[in-house]
Amino acid sequence: MCASEAVLFVVLIGALVSIVIFVPQMAIMAIFLFSYCTLLLKLHYFFSNTHKRKVQLFCSLFGIAGLAAGTFAGLHMFANGFMFCEAVAAYGFAAFAFFAVAYEQKRTEKRERWYLGVLPSALFVLLYSLYVHTPLWFPYLLDFSGVIFAVLITLYLGSLFSWKNVFIFAGLLTAIDIVLVLFTRVMVTAANQVAGLGLPVLITLPAVPLILTERGLQYMSLGLGDFFFAGILATKTLKKFGGRIAVVSTVTMCLSFAIFEAFLMNSQWGAFPGTLMIICGWLPIVAWKLLTDRKTKDRVEEAETKIGC
Repeated sequence: MCASEAVLFVVLIGALVSIVIFVPQMAIMAIFLFSYCTLLLKLHYFFSNTHKRKVQLFCSLFGIAGLAAGTFAGLHMFANGFMFCEAVAAYGFAAFAFFAVAYEQKRTEKRERWYLGVLPSALFVLLYSLYVHTPLWFPYLLDFSGVIFAVLITLYLGSLFSWKNVFIFAGLLTAIDIVLVLFTRVMVTAANQVAGLGLPVLITLPAVPLILTERGLQYMSLGLGDFFFAGILATKTLKKFGGRIAVVSTVTMCLSFAIFEAFLMNSQWGAFPGTLMIICGWLPIVAWKLLTDRKTKDRVEEAETKIGC
């Protein structure tokens, strides 16, 4: 990805966030579910060279999950007629998963295991439709799904950025995030609209120490876009400077987020740009490392010059 493409990517992100607030909720749900399923379908590329036994274990776990989901739906189908269809779909999913186990045992050709992408996608849709209005979905399955999608997005898109373009991407995205969150409030409206559908666009954890309010525990939320942003910064730092600096920068990003959240919980700010919290923890470490490397390089060049003289 060149610099102009990085700029265009950020502009498109800002435009899409602004457009979401005008889209009907059912259309938003369909678009997001389709996007999530498309992302999960690509999982089979990671299992192209996986041993047969591991693939069978993978499919068996999905089969067991399908049986559990079908049983849950069957127990509630008399209270809700829609649950009967869900139970049939869940048991059908389980049958497909166990069929994949048997097929894997006899499989000899070196084709891609496309069913390893179908299984996660179908299970996600089943779990969403069955549990979205239950306490099991929020925060447990919601956060679990959110973490998976954040990791996958980082893995798929991380390779597009060079070290130089990371700075362009980080600076522009932080600037747009500040405008959309603090000034226009479009980001807040869009996040509330999408999160209200139970879609995994936020990762939500209880505040530490626990704070009990009239509505229950108080939670802190961070969007998947912010996790993707932090993941890009961490992975590119790992590639540029190695594991030690990457770990230190990740820790400082977490500390920066914790400090900002502690301040926000004791103030009237409300929503605050997550990208700004993250970059305040990442940038000082990277700047220090770049400055240190530059000084080391200058000393080496000076020593070589003296030796040459």
